[in-house]
Amino acid sequence: MAPSNRPIRIAGCSGSASDRRHAMAMLAANCAHDPIDVIIGDWMSEGNMTGRAALKAEAMPAYEPTFLKSLEPALLDIAKHKIKVAVNAGASDTQLLHSVVVKMVRSKNLHLSVAWISGDEVLPAILDAKARKESPFENICTGEVLEEWKFEPLYAQAYLGGLGIAAAFARGADIVICGRVSDASPVIGAAYWWHRWQRSDLDFLANAFVAGHLIECSSYVCGGNFTGFKALESKGWEDIGYPIAEISASGAVVITKNKGSGGEVSVHTCTSQLLYEIQGPWYFNSDVTAILDDVHFEQLSVNRVALRGVRSGLPPLTTKVGITAKGGYQAEMHWFLTGLDILPKARMLQSQILTLLAPHRSRFTKLTFTLNGTAAENATDQPAATVDFRVFAQAPCEEDLSPKRFFRPCFDVIMQGYPGATPHLDYRLGMPKAFYEYYVTLLPQAAVEHRLHSGDGRSLKVDPPRETRVWPRQQPSCAVTENGVRLGGFGRTVKGPLGWVVHARSGDKGSDANVGFWVRFRDEWDWLRTLLSVEAVKGLLGEEYNGKDIDRFELPKANAVHFLLHDHLDRGVSSTSSYDFLGKNVAEFLRSRHVDLPIKLLNRGKI
Repeated sequence: MAPSNRPIRIAGCSGSASDRRHAMAMLAANCAHDPIDVIIGDWMSEGNMTGRAALKAEAMPAYEPTFLKSLEPALLDIAKHKIKVAVNAGASDTQLLHSVVVKMVRSKNLHLSVAWISGDEVLPAILDAKARKESPFENICTGEVLEEWKFEPLYAQAYLGGLGIAAAFARGADIVICGRVSDASPVIGAAYWWHRWQRSDLDFLANAFVAGHLIECSSYVCGGNFTGFKALESKGWEDIGYPIAEISASGAVVITKNKGSGGEVSVHTCTSQLLYEIQGPWYFNSDVTAILDDVHFEQLSVNRVALRGVRSGLPPLTTKVGITAKGGYQAEMHWFLTGLDILPKARMLQSQILTLLAPHRSRFTKLTFTLNGTAAENATDQPAATVDFRVFAQAPCEEDLSPKRFFRPCFDVIMQGYPGATPHLDYRLGMPKAFYEYYVTLLPQAAVEHRLHSGDGRSLKVDPPRETRVWPRQQPSCAVTENGVRLGGFGRTVKGPLGWVVHARSGDKGSDANVGFWVRFRDEWDWLRTLLSVEAVKGLLGEEYNGKDIDRFELPKANAVHFLLHDHLDRGVSSTSSYDFLGKNVAEFLRSRHVDLPIKLLNRGKI
């Protein structure tokens, strides 16, 4: 299909390697009744970046195989309806996945051109620049410099923009296989190609960038991971739909979803996804910077929402790079504590385990004991009265966590244990397994060899942007709102969970966690922005607050306040000791904390 003057319709079919795998085939099969021009899919995360990097370092296939299960049943309809496809499922082995897809297409006798994008693998560039002391390669989450990192890099991937994808489509590609392009880059590339934009069309690119952010997580913008989820039960929450972004030549964006699907597309589901994983009001991509503090949404009709207020800035001089290294080994052991005296039981168990671990503890780099959950008072069934006690350890070498040095000392206290002493009988978690460290830094875009490889064997270098900006490292932040209002002016209050009246959304970027809060009604905005200062969030975090910096900015037209919790997640998804390894439950914890809630807000109904 040749580009036209009408808006392009781009559907998001996958938000991770673990997403449902029917969407691509379903969207393609329904194209005649629910037209789409391009299907995009995101198969990468910081978690599988390290996992696939480890496979690549061991010369094993390192693409995402679940993509093939999505693609294969969709191919006939993709060809029939001339749908374009752009995905990042190449992970750390893009060329290999390209060859697999080419063979699959040929086996079905389809005439589809398959292209691939290279340039994201940048370990040699990092090591060369480090050796020549061109950059300290500061960790953008922790401030650490690469020279002081105690791990040996084995792989590094840069985040690429979308213009290689645009060039591939312009040269006739039907399917474009990418590795670590940014999550939104397939949408940017598709819109750029369709509308024949130029690099200087920054406002258009910024809108496409935010549209890409909204749909790259598939069902999230249609009600997945949404704090208003209870209202979705009557709208089909058992099979939530997939998003479609309609992007016009002027950059105007409307978000909708596939016809007949469950869930909803509303101002609130879009606000939820907007606030997911952002780091501040400046949102960076290799092609453009989107400025978010005026962003808001307008409900046009049922399941149709317009994006408003995006502003643009020059793209950054640099792009983000994720560096993977072997971190060591980890193991864990679980006990169940039930009924009365949970805390004394936990103290007894921890003391006994520490005694038996004493000869081996010096080998551990991390050892934590955590109680997870709360035993209900006067519980009516035994599970409700049971708490999980977790022992977690990490060490440099596999032998350091061998069964005799970790699992047996954790298990062998059973006969002298607390009343009802019961260990988890799945011993597999107690055996040492490898984990990986992830280091996030920046590399000049000019040092990246971004290249398109066409289906006909030709290649094309994709130049970095000519005009860039060196953005300040510190994003704009205000610890308290300006001209706050008197909270007492909202009338009588009662103590209750913040989440009775406030939506929230959180996520991870490296070791940082972000969390955004918003309210349903405009007249509640002054209350929210006044209530939620940096100090107030520290108080809500309670014992979870780690003493690190917290950034705050407001999105007044979206009735939202956003916080970035620096270094909150204990080194990130690949090596963290936390249950909340993706940072998604930070928001749910904070919404559960009690504050003074105006009764008149509660009278409008709880979320």
